[in-house]
Amino acid sequence: MMVRSLALALILSAGGAAHAADKPAVEAKNGWVRVLPGNLPAGGYLTFENRSDRALSIVGADSPQYGNAMIHRSSTDGGMGRMEMVDSVPLPAKGTLAFAPGGYHVMLMQPKQAVKPGEKITVTFTLSDGEKVPATLLARPANASGPTD
Repeated sequence: MMVRSLALALILSAGGAAHAADKPAVEAKNGWVRVLPGNLPAGGYLTFENRSDRALSIVGADSPQYGNAMIHRSSTDGGMGRMEMVDSVPLPAKGTLAFAPGGYHVMLMQPKQAVKPGEKITVTFTLSDGEKVPATLLARPANASGPTD
C-alpha cells in the first residue's frame, strides 16, 4: 500500500512539474497601443513578468505590422518632456517590468496599413539571452490611458 501511495505521489508531482515547465520564463501581458492618426508612430505599453532566477534585459522589438519598432524611454527634465531610444531595459529575476506612458515603451513606426482601435498588434521582443517573447497589444484610441479605460 505504501509503495502505491508513493508511486501515485510521484506521478502527480511530475505532472505538476511538467505543467509548470510549459509556462515561458518571461511572459508579456496586458499590452495595448495608443493609435495616432495617419502614419504617426504609435506607443506600445505592456507588462513583462520574469519567472526565471536570472536577470535579463529587453534588447529589441519587431512587429510584422510596422516597418520599425524601437524601445524608447520618456522622461521629464526641467519641465521639458523628452524621449530617447534605449539599447536595453533591465528585467529583474523573479520580477516584473512595466512599459507605461511616461516611461519605457515600444515605439512602433511606419505602419504597413492603417491600424484601427480594437485591432490586435503583434510584437516580438528579444531578450539579452536571445530568447523571443511574443506579445499581443490591443489598439486603443489616441486618448486612451490604459488597456481598458
